[in-house]
Amino acid sequence: MPSASANYRTLLRTSGAAAFFLPAAVGRLGIAMTGIGIVWLVHARTGSYAAAGLVTGGFAVADAVAGPQLGRLVDRFGQVRVLPCALVAHAGAVALLLAGAVPDLVAGVLVGATLPQLGALSAARWSALLSGERGAALPTAFALEALVNGGSYMAGPALVSVLGAAGHPNAGVLLAAVLVVGGGLALAAQRLTMPPLTGHAERRHAGRALLRPAFLRQVALGLTLGVFFGAMQVSVAAYAVGRGTPDAAALLYFSSNCTNLVGGWAYGAWRHNGSPRRHQAAAAACLTLASLPLTVLDAPLAIGATLALTGLAVPVLLILTSVLTQSSVPRAVLTQAFTWGNSASAAGSAAAAAVAGRVVDAGGAHGGFGVAAGAAGAMTVLALGGRRRPRELSK
Repeated sequence: MPSASANYRTLLRTSGAAAFFLPAAVGRLGIAMTGIGIVWLVHARTGSYAAAGLVTGGFAVADAVAGPQLGRLVDRFGQVRVLPCALVAHAGAVALLLAGAVPDLVAGVLVGATLPQLGALSAARWSALLSGERGAALPTAFALEALVNGGSYMAGPALVSVLGAAGHPNAGVLLAAVLVVGGGLALAAQRLTMPPLTGHAERRHAGRALLRPAFLRQVALGLTLGVFFGAMQVSVAAYAVGRGTPDAAALLYFSSNCTNLVGGWAYGAWRHNGSPRRHQAAAAACLTLASLPLTVLDAPLAIGATLALTGLAVPVLLILTSVLTQSSVPRAVLTQAFTWGNSASAAGSAAAAAVAGRVVDAGGAHGGFGVAAGAAGAMTVLALGGRRRPRELSK
C-alpha cells in the first residue's frame, strides 16, 4: 500500500484541490475559535458564566438552524455569490458583539446565524472535483477534512484560552473573525472548483432526496454522534472534578483527541475496499465496545486508555457519514445535505450536554459515560439498518 503521506500528497496535487482546501482550513480554525471566544468575552464583560453560557448557547442554536438554510442558498446560487454576502454579514455581527452595540445574546445569535459552513462547502468541492473515475479518492479527501476539523478544535480553543487568560478576550473573537472572513473570501475566489449549479427543475426534484431513508439515516447517525460528543465532554469533566483533579480533564481530552487524529489519518491512507456501510457498522460497533468499560472503570490510566480507543473510531464514523451522505443525495442538494448533518451533530451535542449533566448530578460520571455508550449503541443499530444498498441516485 502506498504510504499515507503519498496518498495525501497525491490528493492535494489534484488540480485546484490545495487552492480551495487550504483557505477552507484556515477559516475552519476560526470557526473552532468562535464559540469559546464568545465565552471568554461575555464572561469578562459580565463576570457571569451563566450569561456566557446563555450567549454561547444562542450562538450554537442559531448556527445549527441557519446552516442548512445557507446551504440551500449555496446550492441554488453558488458559493461565489452566497459566501461573500454571508461573510460580510458575519463580520458585521462580530463587530456588534465586540462593540456591545446590542445585547450580547442578540449579537451571539447573529454571529451564529451568519457563520458560514466552510466544512460543508469544502466537502462539496471535493465531491465535484473527485467525481466519476476519481470517486475512489473521496474517503481520503473526507479523512483530510476530518483531520483539519480535529486539529482546529484542538488548537483553536487553546489559542483563544491563552488570549483570554492573558486579559485579551476581545482579541480571541476578533482573530476568529479574521480567520473566518479571510479564509472564506479566499475560498470564494476559487471559481474553477466551485460545484456546478443545477436547474430549478432538477433542484426541485432533488429536494425530495432529503426525505429518503438513506439520507435521514446519516442525519440520525450525525445526531447520535453529537450525543456521544456532548455526553463525553460533560462526563470527562465530571470524572476529573469528582477525583479532585480538575486539571486531569485536559489530559484525558488530549489522549482522545490525539488518537482521533491518528484514526482519521490511518483510515484516509487505507485502501477502501468493501462497502462503506459495512465499514460504518463495524466502526460504530467498535465505538460501542470501547465505550462500555467507561461505565465501570475508575482508575485514571484505564479511563485515559479507553478514551484513546474511542478516539480511534470517531473519525472513521465522521468520514463514512460524509461518504454515505454524498452517495445518498443528488449534487443539486449536496451542500444542504452536508449542513444538515453538521446541524444534527451540533443539536445532539447540545441536548446531550444538558441530559448528561442531569445524569451525572444523579449518578456520577459513570452515568454520563453510560449516556455516551448508549449513543454509540444507537449508532450501531442505525448503521446495521443501512447495510442494504439503496438505489443509486443521479448526481
